[in-house]
Amino acid sequence: MTTNVTIATLDEQVMPAYRADPAGTPTAAVVVIQEIFGINAGIRRKCDALAEAGYLAIAPDLFWRMQPGIELDPDIEPEMQRALSIMGDFDQDAGIRDIEAAIRYARAATGGGKVGAVGYCLGGRLAYMTAARTDVDASVGYYAVGIDGLLGEKQAIAHPLMLHIAGDDGFVDKETQAAMHAGLDDHPKVTLHDYPGEDHGFATEFGKRRSDAAAIQADERTAAFFAEHLR
Repeated sequence: MTTNVTIATLDEQVMPAYRADPAGTPTAAVVVIQEIFGINAGIRRKCDALAEAGYLAIAPDLFWRMQPGIELDPDIEPEMQRALSIMGDFDQDAGIRDIEAAIRYARAATGGGKVGAVGYCLGGRLAYMTAARTDVDASVGYYAVGIDGLLGEKQAIAHPLMLHIAGDDGFVDKETQAAMHAGLDDHPKVTLHDYPGEDHGFATEFGKRRSDAAAIQADERTAAFFAEHLR
């Protein structure tokens, strides 16, 4: 079952979110952190797939403070440019607080069960920040941007974090990828996976960016990771 819900934020406002429930009673939940394109069809499909796997899935609309309901298609160039502009105006610190509110909502909805997070692009970066700044039980980031600038927070990562790195990422250059490995390879809670030759967005559900083989491999690793750490 899927529905649109609202979540009470930490500053006592109301944030919209997409919710997908499994057929049975969930014992764990996953917060799905959007790309720069909002809660579009691809993010909703990510939630639906998690629900099919038995999790309660919640995708908070993190752009709601600017404009609720943003939904963009990266394959349409004007919409891609709008998404890049929105990212520049997005308050990431406020976004993490809103993700924390979603984690609390999800934990309550599962009767105190474990909660994971998975994010893509901007959401991959936010998944890293979520691992460092909240009590989330496990986090996964796909093609996270700008992690080299966040390595100073790595000591705060207390629960498992997995990062999927696109080898030919147009937004994450080789130098940044090397810095991620240098800074995180020896972290006991962090696992990095590289996908040589793959570009940013390879695990999208729909559209031109998807690369089936790499997407399937990454998603299988994510599924095993959550099965280990959230069940």
